[in-house]
Amino acid sequence: MTNIKVGDRVSWDSPQGRTQGKVVERKTKDFQLDGQQWRASEDEPKLVVESEKTGAKAAHEPSALNKLKS
Repeated sequence: MTNIKVGDRVSWDSPQGRTQGKVVERKTKDFQLDGQQWRASEDEPKLVVESEKTGAKAAHEPSALNKLKS
């Protein structure tokens, strides 16, 4: 488990290349985002991130994110 939390600045891989943004929400129950269903639990949470460039939101496994220094 990573120590990434809501408010942290992170980077992740996207189809357009490496993207940066911030964690805006930690999900621990199943949810829907942009028409896609996501499974989440206390043991396997998902983190919702918001792109700095586009403002688009996406959900990721914590392990897919790299925490950036402020």
